[in-house]
Formats: sequence, structure tokens, C-alpha cells
Amino acid sequence: MPVYREAQVLAAVLETWSKTLGEAGIDYELRVYDDGSPDESLTILREREAEDPRLVVASHANRGHGPTILQGYREARGRFVFQVDSDGELPAGPFLDLWRAREDFDFAIAVRDHGERAAVRRLVSVLARWSVRLLFGPGLRDPNCPYRLMRRTWLGSALARIPEAAFAPNILLAGLAVRDGVRLRERAVRAGRRQAGTSSLGGAVLWRGAWRAFRETLAVAWSRG
Repeated sequence: MPVYREAQVLAAVLETWSKTLGEAGIDYELRVYDDGSPDESLTILREREAEDPRLVVASHANRGHGPTILQGYREARGRFVFQVDSDGELPAGPFLDLWRAREDFDFAIAVRDHGERAAVRRLVSVLARWSVRLLFGPGLRDPNCPYRLMRRTWLGSALARIPEAAFAPNILLAGLAVRDGVRLRERAVRAGRRQAGTSSLGGAVLWRGAWRAFRETLAVAWSRG
């Protein structure tokens, strides 16, 4: 779980996920990465870490969402790796459906209905879907969704093909999953509205990021490694 400037919702989000995973009887480790938040996010994380032995907190100077989740993927230790953002937009409950069916797939991902999301962010999701479809092949409707459960053996091989500082590694992972022909699973999830704060990606920053993500996707698609 990457964190950047989520102090207003972070405690509630962590509580929800810890409760969901604990009640399901899952032997888990919740790794949370603070990406140089300028608010009280890291303080909240350290307080929670002192109370919860399953919570592992790391922090570093701000370097962006992509490199932060890549660090998490590379340091994850379980047979299955799940990634979700810390803004609370995607609920914990649907994860249990993916977990129960985990032996039937190698890569599972949510499909957001986008009911309450801004139109520009919905458009970016559409562009991500068509980029993956054109460059890697059909198979996934929401390839950039930050709600994914992956088999560790496949994930390790995929990470070796992704640039260290990739802006949108989740799109690249989705594309590689399609190209590799792994067993895919999609699960519809209703995305809620951001509970507090504002996204660090907006306006011109969002479109510059989308262009960079497309260029990275193109480069990885052309590489046959």
C-alpha cells in the first residue's frame, strides 16, 4: 500500500483492511510505504506499526507512486501479492472473493465502475485499456486499477522486465500478464469518491503522466524480453 498525503483517511483505511484480513483468517503482512508525505501520514503509520505486529512501515523521500509500489512488489514475501491504494476509494470486502479463488488464477484485478470518479480520470482509464489492448492484446478492462492480486512466482519474472523508475508499472504488469498468457481474473468493484484530500495527479500533471505512461508501455511492449 503506497501512501502520500492521506493523513485524514489513513487510520480508517488501515483499520478496515486489518479487520478484513484478520477476520478472514489470512496469514498476511501489510507493507505500507510512505512516499515523503508532507502531512502527518508517517506519524500515523508509526503509531499503528507499534500496535500491530503485522504492519510493516517504510518511508523515503518523495519519488512518485510508480517507484513506491515497485519497491513494495520487490520486497513482498508472500506466495500472493496484493496491491491497493491508501485513499479508501476501493473497498476491502471484494478482496475476499479474489482470495477464495486465488488458486484459479495468476493475475486478478478489479474493474472499477467509476460511478463517482472524475470524468478526466475515467478517460485516462480508457486510454490505459486501449494502450494495453493494442500493444499487448485483449483481456483486461481496467489495467491500471490499483486493486490486484498476483501470484508471486509470475510477478517476480515480470518485475525483471519493468524499468526501475517506471511511472505507471501497474499498466506494464497488466500488459505483461496478457502477453505472457497467464490465467486472468477480473472482479467488478464499485469505486467510491475520495474521502478526503486531493490527488497528486491532476490537470497538466495528469496528462503529462499519461503521456509518459504510454511511452513506457510502448517501450516494454516492443521489448521481447
